Amino acid sequence: MSTETTTSTTDQAAHQGQHACHSAAEEATEGGAYGLTTAAEITAVREILAEAGRWNEGTRVAYLGLVDPPRGTAVDDPVERRFRAFLHDTSGARPHDVVVSVTHRGLVSDVELDTSIMGELPVLEEEFEAVEEILNGDERWLAALAARDLDVAKVRVAPLSAGVFEYPEEKGRRILRGLAFVQEFPEDLPWAHPVDGLVAYVDIVNRTVDQVLDFGPVPIPAEHGNFTDPELTGPLRTSQKPIEITQPEGPSFTVTDGNHVEWEKWSLDIGFDVREGLVLHNIAFDDDASDTPRKAGTARRRRILDRASIAEMVVPYGDPSPVRSWQNYFDTGEYLVGQYANSLELGCDCLGEITYLSPVVSDAFGNPRTIRNGICMHEEDWSILAKHSDLWAGVNYVRRNRRLVISFFTTIGNYDYGFYWYLHLDGTIEFEAKATGVVFTSAYPGKGYEYASEMAPGLGAPFHQHLFSARLDFALDGGPNRVEEEDVVRVPVGPGNERGNAFTRKRTVIRSESEGARTADMAAGRTWIVSNPDSLNRLGEPVGYKLHPQGQPTLLADPSSSVAKRAAFATKELWVTAYDEAERYPTGDFVNQHSGGAGLPAFQAQDRELDGAQLVVWHTFGLTHFPRTEDWPIMPVDHVGFRLRPEGFFDRSPVLDVPPTAPREGGHCHS
Repeated sequence: MSTETTTSTTDQAAHQGQHACHSAAEEATEGGAYGLTTAAEITAVREILAEAGRWNEGTRVAYLGLVDPPRGTAVDDPVERRFRAFLHDTSGARPHDVVVSVTHRGLVSDVELDTSIMGELPVLEEEFEAVEEILNGDERWLAALAARDLDVAKVRVAPLSAGVFEYPEEKGRRILRGLAFVQEFPEDLPWAHPVDGLVAYVDIVNRTVDQVLDFGPVPIPAEHGNFTDPELTGPLRTSQKPIEITQPEGPSFTVTDGNHVEWEKWSLDIGFDVREGLVLHNIAFDDDASDTPRKAGTARRRRILDRASIAEMVVPYGDPSPVRSWQNYFDTGEYLVGQYANSLELGCDCLGEITYLSPVVSDAFGNPRTIRNGICMHEEDWSILAKHSDLWAGVNYVRRNRRLVISFFTTIGNYDYGFYWYLHLDGTIEFEAKATGVVFTSAYPGKGYEYASEMAPGLGAPFHQHLFSARLDFALDGGPNRVEEEDVVRVPVGPGNERGNAFTRKRTVIRSESEGARTADMAAGRTWIVSNPDSLNRLGEPVGYKLHPQGQPTLLADPSSSVAKRAAFATKELWVTAYDEAERYPTGDFVNQHSGGAGLPAFQAQDRELDGAQLVVWHTFGLTHFPRTEDWPIMPVDHVGFRLRPEGFFDRSPVLDVPPTAPREGGHCHS
């Protein structure tokens, strides 16, 4: 975390338009089991690598992240601080997967990778510009641009992960593919002017061009998409009155040790990984320990999740054009969403009484880099929590809900994604992904084209999906877990149901990993319940949490396709596996140019017993995007996510002690 700490004052809040900004950036120190990565630790990793002979001028850090402590480690336990690093060599030597102990200042492990088998390391930022630079020296590329009467100085090339297709010569070589766009002037939006019918394959290590595929010039859309240009915006609205969100006494949560959060009855530790972005550890809820009505001092801290993250995201495109049929991007595994986290601005990205965290990550040269205000945390009013007006008892009861919001935003090429975790007063945990930015564009072939939308004259946007994988390490009351699939059941008319009004539910235990890949069924109202058979509520039932999916389509590509093999996680809504600390990602450790089969399919193939084991639940959810004209030239936010709700976890409503809201002057909220 960053080392500066600021505290807002009344004058400061007034100066900022009644919004207050805090930095929860106490100096993080090595030692705590879940302490965040520090600049000193990243520097130490590079020094240790150099001392071990694992660093030279051509070395680049493709990934560097803190290794999780052993599952069940107490928050205040001193543990060995280990970091895993993927090291790329720009000279073409084989990359290495190393683990470094900062605590003991030495290498824990060092594995040389055969990329023809393992796949390539994630795409480096310096390779983005290199693709355009290499192509600008290739005669075939220059000839293709000349045939289109294009000035090479105005052509931008999107550096795109290559995937794995029918090119055996690409095995073991670091390949990126390039699609071109015209940028008329520095502030011009290139996505409005795609150069269609042209794609190039570039070897980024040898700095050579394997192929330039030119299918002939296609008219380049001329209309600009500069969404801040007055020509498009017209006069800005003057109708909006200010919305001010104030908490005169400050937020209701506290942040200690740089990343430990206490809010209402929740507690958790906030982590940040350059690959996954935001990671939540040790999510727990303080609850009454007895089966009698609440008494002061009887609360106990109950574990719910050891770890929660969005461990992968893939964006497969559905246009079979030879220029684009290979497009599918693993934004987490290939590009690392965490490293492109935005620095958030008060009043713009976050509104109200805001606490920021500033995570520290490594750049490609092993230097620490602070993402200022990379994580936003605040609480917000969330409508009605509970309400009843009872004529018999004369009760007029209403309580307002609020939730804790922990979020970050990242930009991956043309798209921007918000990752939002919500904790509610009633024990609900919710995740929401927000997709915005600029749609990926193409030329539009003509009316009736089946695989793209027309966004503007001659401008298309291919159909595509955004599919996410949530990794949820359950630890309900710290014990073993069980997963049951619950469906609604319609009961036919017959004896005992003469009037045909009956319906019930059916629960099926998922007993082994061979049964652990499940599909959603909205017609059956399908949900999944994670419970702890060793921890019973006061009615003698196992305590549990229920996963509510949103029921959107999973991967639409053909099961035999390359992307279906590589993104197998996206073919099912639910996967359940036994916990193994080495099984961290649903697509495996190395995604870039990996041919598939790693990750969840490999984990599941072990067919371990699940009932009563330590479990990881992997939930696939996402958006299927048929772009609209309203999505151009900048896309309003689209939303998708899931909810985890307590299912018998509490003995009674956990919000009975929520106080009434003080009514406004002249109001009468409560009898």
